[in-house]
Amino acid sequence: MTTDAFAAQPVRGTQHMVDQMGWIFRRPQLTLLEIAWRWIFAIPFLMVCWQQIQLIAIALPPKAAGMNHLDSANPWISGVQLGVVWIRYLPYVLHVLVWLAPLGALGWALMAGLGRGLLLKGMEPKVRYRPFTLMVLHLAWLVLLGIIFLIWYAAIQRIAAVYITPQGSDLVGYSIWAIFVSLGLFTLWAVISWPLTIAPIIALLERRSVLSALGQSFKLGKAFTSELIEINLNMGIIMLMILVLAMVFSAAPLPFAQQLGTGALHAAMAFSLVMYCVLTDYFQVVRLKAFVDFWHTFRGRTESEPAQ
Repeated sequence: MTTDAFAAQPVRGTQHMVDQMGWIFRRPQLTLLEIAWRWIFAIPFLMVCWQQIQLIAIALPPKAAGMNHLDSANPWISGVQLGVVWIRYLPYVLHVLVWLAPLGALGWALMAGLGRGLLLKGMEPKVRYRPFTLMVLHLAWLVLLGIIFLIWYAAIQRIAAVYITPQGSDLVGYSIWAIFVSLGLFTLWAVISWPLTIAPIIALLERRSVLSALGQSFKLGKAFTSELIEINLNMGIIMLMILVLAMVFSAAPLPFAQQLGTGALHAAMAFSLVMYCVLTDYFQVVRLKAFVDFWHTFRGRTESEPAQ
């Protein structure tokens, strides 16, 4: 049967998501692999970040930066004051990011290639383990994410320049536009990031090179592409829901802070953070499973020439 014949079959990714979630839930080792490679990278990286934050605080103490002058009782004034503090810290942050960001990106791509290679092999035992190919593709994914982040940062700076000024602040207007831009770019990311998410799967399952897999990810046909975009958008909504849920759980003890003490607040925050990390990693694996299933539906029975 041809690819077009498969594409003609009615397939809705959201209709099969519950089955895919159950499939992953019955194989907890796959989620544990995702958690493991992420935190093997994250723990030392966060330790380095914390060390650099302490060094910056020594070079420019918070008191000298103006942190002690923040008016916590007046958000309209403190918004402007925080902007001044950030401008003073910005040169120090940029000095660190010049070397930390590239090293962090390379470290993340390295661990992603190793971890996702094992993960995809757990889903499809017949595929070859090609961590270097996955490293390059995940680095390309991270570069695109970095571009989206820079666009977001520039947009937030522009909004702040309009709505937060020494003459006066409109925090309501700032918040509305900040939320609008953030959600808009989050949606844009979900819509445009699927080629770099499906490319590693194509590279392994079709035994293609990096460039060939990237090229094929843009030539999947309307039916296949629409399913990838749909599942990406659904996963984006789920990630937002998990974030909101974690925020609600972390803030739940606040009305009872005096009775419960700070220990309960810290425990709630720690639980919410762990819950957020585990759930997001779980749904990352569900997304990969959905993409693999789509590949089998639309391309799995066709003959593909491996790239030379």
